[in-house]
Amino acid sequence: MQWSKVCRQAVLACGLWFAACYAPVVVAGVDTYEFGQEADLDRYNTFIEELRCPKCKNQNLSGSNSPIAKDLRRELHRLITEGKEDQQIIDFMVSRYGDFVLYRPPLQKNTYVLWIAPGAMLILGLLILGFIVFKRSRTPKASTLTDGEQEQLDTFLKTTLNASESSSKTPTKK
Repeated sequence: MQWSKVCRQAVLACGLWFAACYAPVVVAGVDTYEFGQEADLDRYNTFIEELRCPKCKNQNLSGSNSPIAKDLRRELHRLITEGKEDQQIIDFMVSRYGDFVLYRPPLQKNTYVLWIAPGAMLILGLLILGFIVFKRSRTPKASTLTDGEQEQLDTFLKTTLNASESSSKTPTKK
């Protein structure tokens, strides 16, 4: 009875410690911005989902807690409230951070590899698979034994088996 009370207190203390340590982290990720129109809020939410954090490798602005992501969200809010068009906002972000900030970069000379590599890898994989299948189809299949060969094998196995049985029956001297 006393032991269960101690366990409950320990679990409660661990839970409170966990909540106290991680609550500020959870609260720190919430940004609240006021918009005059619902359409502006929708544009903001679309942008923070589609723009990549320059610091984080594969995380959008809405999922990043880095200081630069917070600055970009604040800058995005400012641009939207100033009445900038979507393309103007994208141009501003790209001029400042490069094509990396876009999850879907445009097809340009410097992004050809990004767009062509997946298709090239797929074609290469299919060619390798086709080569392996072709190579396996050309290898000769294991042949079955003729009746005469089967009789020879059976005779050989019987004589070998008989020889091993007879050698195991003879007593050995020590």
